Amino acid sequence: MAGALVLAMLLIAISDRLFGHSTLAFAAAIAGLFLVNRPILGFNCPRCGKNAFFRGRFAVFWPNRVCGRCGEQLDRVYP
Repeated sequence: MAGALVLAMLLIAISDRLFGHSTLAFAAAIAGLFLVNRPILGFNCPRCGKNAFFRGRFAVFWPNRVCGRCGEQLDRVYP
């Protein structure tokens, strides 16, 4: 996700430098970040459904090993 953010910022900077200010570059960056973030939003606790990457209001780069809501072990392999 951090790499995608850097690429999105580079896309906007290069587009701004070559073609001037363009809302299409911002739209492409937002769409790219949305597509990269989509798999992260699907990594939820099987018991309560809380996302494993969120700590309160903040998202981090690594998932929880234990669910912050119900205490389920998330590092097990589920069938």
